[in-house]
Amino acid sequence: MYYLSLKAIHIIGVIVWFAGLFYLGRLFVYHQETAELPEPERSALKKQFSLMEKRLYYGITWPGLCISIVFGTALIFELGLQNWLYSKIALVALLVVYHLWCGSLRKSLLNDKCKWSGKQFRLFNEIPTLLLVSLVFVVVFKNVFSWSVFLLLLGALTLLIVGVVQWLAKRRNIKSSKNI
Repeated sequence: MYYLSLKAIHIIGVIVWFAGLFYLGRLFVYHQETAELPEPERSALKKQFSLMEKRLYYGITWPGLCISIVFGTALIFELGLQNWLYSKIALVALLVVYHLWCGSLRKSLLNDKCKWSGKQFRLFNEIPTLLLVSLVFVVVFKNVFSWSVFLLLLGALTLLIVGVVQWLAKRRNIKSSKNI
């Protein structure tokens, strides 16, 4: 029962953390695209997005990260360090780096020092998707995990995501040119 309770809380933390990261990346897209709007709408939206980003980053993603790490570590102490966990720990470390990178981008957006485009933020927002897919495959397949097959699938997924983002960007440009 103790192990299952640790596992349930760990999974809840992971869901909260990923939900926050997915939404934070989307807010960055909207925040950056406000630069194209006229005043006073631009200033009002930038202020609102900055507040939303701050609340999401500190109120959702940080608690999700902490719960995930604490209860994941407790699970390791309960189960022992199995071979597949090294891959999971490496992927979680990448997710923590992404999380901290989001904090840095949030500050640069707040100070109007971010030079990224909305399209770049859309691609950036797909990083947690790729990490989530990777983590799920590692956890589900554990010691029977095939890195060669997985890397091929991950490469295909990455190409699909980039292609869809490019296609949607072209579509938005066509619509906006028709509206002018």
